[in-house]
Amino acid sequence: MMKNKYMPFGYKLMLSYCFFIIIPVMLIGYFADSIYVKSIREQTESNVNGTLSQMGDNISFKMKDIIRVSDLLYYDHALARNLKSYEEGWVSYSATTRYLLPKFQSSIEATSLQMWISIYLHNETFPEIYRSYNGEDPLRISERWYDLYHISRIMDKRWYKQFPEEDYGITMQWKQVDDDPEYGYISLLRRMVNVQSVPYPQEIGFLKLSVYLSDLFESVDHNKIGNGATIFITDASNEIMMSSGESEYEQDVLWDEELYKDYLIMEEFIPELEWKITAVIPNQIFTDKISEVRLITVLICLLFIVFYFVSGAVLSRYFSRRVGKIVSVLDSFQEGNFHKRINFKGNDEFTRISLALNEMGQNIGELIHKVYVAELDKKETELDMLQAQINPHFLYNTLSSINRLAKFGELDKLQLMVMDLAKFYRLSLNEGRIVLPISEELEQANAYINIQKIKYEDRMGVIFDIDPGIMKYDTIKLIIQPFIENILEHAWCADHINIRIVGTRDGDTIQFKIIDDGVGISSELLEQMADSNESANVGYGIYNVNQRIKLFYGPSYGVHIYSKLGIGTTVCIRFPIVAPKNSKVNELSITRSGGSFRS
Repeated sequence: MMKNKYMPFGYKLMLSYCFFIIIPVMLIGYFADSIYVKSIREQTESNVNGTLSQMGDNISFKMKDIIRVSDLLYYDHALARNLKSYEEGWVSYSATTRYLLPKFQSSIEATSLQMWISIYLHNETFPEIYRSYNGEDPLRISERWYDLYHISRIMDKRWYKQFPEEDYGITMQWKQVDDDPEYGYISLLRRMVNVQSVPYPQEIGFLKLSVYLSDLFESVDHNKIGNGATIFITDASNEIMMSSGESEYEQDVLWDEELYKDYLIMEEFIPELEWKITAVIPNQIFTDKISEVRLITVLICLLFIVFYFVSGAVLSRYFSRRVGKIVSVLDSFQEGNFHKRINFKGNDEFTRISLALNEMGQNIGELIHKVYVAELDKKETELDMLQAQINPHFLYNTLSSINRLAKFGELDKLQLMVMDLAKFYRLSLNEGRIVLPISEELEQANAYINIQKIKYEDRMGVIFDIDPGIMKYDTIKLIIQPFIENILEHAWCADHINIRIVGTRDGDTIQFKIIDDGVGISSELLEQMADSNESANVGYGIYNVNQRIKLFYGPSYGVHIYSKLGIGTTVCIRFPIVAPKNSKVNELSITRSGGSFRS
């Protein structure tokens, strides 16, 4: 079998420095770089989202402004009545010049946008009023104007035939119709109706409000996003209606996302148009910043690695020399030489170790002696405990009860008492073991209660309230029965007494409470019991249990008693959780004691 190759402590310390410092520095640098790249992208996406949202809000505001202008004509009932009932003559002429034409003019002047309103009327007695544009852009001639036509001009138009049925106040469409694509317009299409007609509003005309796409999308500017970015406005069929940026396209070109698969693409929908704003951002915007930060990160990591490497070499040499001296002293102790000493300057852990080793050589004999005496004390305490378990008075009373039951021929009770007495002493002796499962400790207490139940019958009531989760842990034996016995001997104040045994887990400790509603204990007697010794008559059992717990588990644990005269007494037993080494937890079932387990 090959022996492990010897490696000095200094080399191991140096390797640990390399592993636990250099590697983490590299990982920190890597994750810092990744986080920064992600942060840049997320920040850019957030900024672009905000910009696109502002663009969308601006477009929606202008569209609502155009709808507001159409509302001035749509909801004017007097206008609808005059247009429907117009007839040739002075009255109609007067209404036209004094109300209708000023109404059209005031409506178109209600917006700051360049707008051309075309009004198509069913009443063909109303004269057409329009300009002759000769193929020119109407809005180049006048920024705001309106024309009146007869409906017959658009009756055969496809867009007019396909216009949806009227839902009063709601039905409208945004479309490019007729010459709109040529002039760069987009139009709001809407009926004019007479609401007084029944059963449905009657169409008396049709409105077409045309504005420049460039005015409507004035806020769409790629410079608001960054250099190299491009913004596309696409319709529902994915055709490019407008673009801004280095990659500008003409209209009627299909938007192809595959051409920009290496770009960051973000979208904002315009619900009124069913169009969308698409921002295309080149990755070069990110990579320039990322490369600069990545170089700085690498340089910082290299500086830290060099610094930690040099520091690690110096520290490992310093500590390895000190550890070597400590090892030489330990080797001497192993050989039986406890006279070797070491001295370190300073005030650190190595100095404290050297002082401790120096004291160890001087005190080791005394420590061995103390351990030996402690073992003797522990054995003596165990003998005292075994002596206390075999209570002659309890055995005498039980045998007397057995004799009485035999005389009266109560064989069933006799059999139960004998079986419980045997179980009690079997668990008490416990094959000489000090520790037993909590389930067996409770079983022994239950056997004692069953014996006393035969004696006192219905004069005593016992309830077990035990957390099932603590049954799997161990305890030293005979910590509950002495307190039950003490209650039955000293706590009676009436013809009936109730006892409640509670077992719970509190963090890393187990706590038992034995509660009775008996006569209680005076404060003077409580002080006497706390100071009781082996010669005391009352409180020896309490003293015995308390001392055994403190001896076995430490001074932080033990027994505490709380009592009030005329109300009752509560005994609290605390000890740490100890898992069983090689035993299965026995489920305890109490059926003959008048009590029950409750979780």
